[in-house]
Amino acid sequence: MSIAIIKYNAGNVQSVSYALQRLGISAVVTDDPDKIMKSDKVIFPGVGHANAAMQYLRERELDKLITSLKQPVLGICLGLQLLCNHSEEGDTKCLGVFDTEVKLFPSTGTKVPQIGWNNIYDYKSVLFDGLANDAYVYFVHSYYAALSNETSVTTNYILPYSSALQKDNFYAVQFHPEKSGDVGETILKNFINIK
Repeated sequence: MSIAIIKYNAGNVQSVSYALQRLGISAVVTDDPDKIMKSDKVIFPGVGHANAAMQYLRERELDKLITSLKQPVLGICLGLQLLCNHSEEGDTKCLGVFDTEVKLFPSTGTKVPQIGWNNIYDYKSVLFDGLANDAYVYFVHSYYAALSNETSVTTNYILPYSSALQKDNFYAVQFHPEKSGDVGETILKNFINIK
């Protein structure tokens, strides 16, 4: 099986690659459209600023490539946000795969960004098969995807939001499965096993 991790100017690519290696799975980190198109699975990770990331993707026409993919695609963290319609971060038009908006957590006295472990609930995707209810995963983010018809998992931090989304062959998680211990490993395995 071939897995491509999309390389662009957003961090976190190597930690995802290492997490797959721990599962005995090798992946190629690439921005080569041909390699991405021909891979069996695609992972679209990211940590960084939405506007700068989208600019990089557009300059290389990776924006068009990503939205045209037919194999299973997994967005992680910024990858989830960029797959939505729009982000308040830098007033950024995103890829529009998921019909929802990315917003800054409101200022309520609770610390932003959310950094650390939080639970996920209301599973509606094969990504979460085999997990106990209210499993804990690791988050680092200041922006969140609003709840929508494509929400496949919910988390509550200041307000309920989409900690995972799914539409057709596109899957995405706001948290970091590569930093979420056994739960994260299960999620990555479930993605790898999607037919």
